[in-house]
Amino acid sequence: MFQSDPFMLIVLFVGLSLLPFVAMVATSYLKIVVVMSLIRNALGIQSIPPNMVINALAMILTFYIMAPVMGESWNVVSAEIDRSRAAQASAVQGTDGASAAGGRWFETDAVAKAAEPFREFLSIHTSDRERAFFVNTAERLWAKSPDEPAVVDPESFFILIPSFCVSELTKAFQIGFLVYLPFIAIDIIISNILLAMGMMMVSPVTISLPFKLLLFVMVNGWTLLIQGLVRGYAT
Repeated sequence: MFQSDPFMLIVLFVGLSLLPFVAMVATSYLKIVVVMSLIRNALGIQSIPPNMVINALAMILTFYIMAPVMGESWNVVSAEIDRSRAAQASAVQGTDGASAAGGRWFETDAVAKAAEPFREFLSIHTSDRERAFFVNTAERLWAKSPDEPAVVDPESFFILIPSFCVSELTKAFQIGFLVYLPFIAIDIIISNILLAMGMMMVSPVTISLPFKLLLFVMVNGWTLLIQGLVRGYAT
């Protein structure tokens, strides 16, 4: 079995160590956690909800959104495992080296196929403008000579992951801008009222915070925000 291959064990441990990084930059976690942080700042409560709660909520929503993608990848890996076991049961293996080589080929092929659902997810939710920028830049950066641009695959993970990150950050800040507007309006109104009453020594933030919370609760803000984030990934 491939579990006894030291090379594949090293690859497995390296992949597991990079898993949190991939989860942050190649899933919906990036946009969700940024939007949650922006809404907290817009409300004017810097530590509520705590960072742990925001990250936990972002992880839960990420698992919910990415469940179909992960399920499809798991189905691919399961099918490859069944196919490999059937081939090993029916084939006559001459040497242990041939068996190890066959197992290594299986693992490489299974990983490549399991990555395709993630590639499709990144491709769907990546802006064409950002992808074109990274493709054009890679053609110049990776070129062997100035007169011979490199051939770059637009569907490569080296292109899709940075394009996806920039696209998600752009969308997150667009949502944050729209979220900030009503709360800024409340701050301006409260400031003008306090100024007109001659209460210039009173901090407008102290008075406006309860009204912000009231507005957010009345419009069912968390539900609307979470529903909007989840529906943004519906295809």
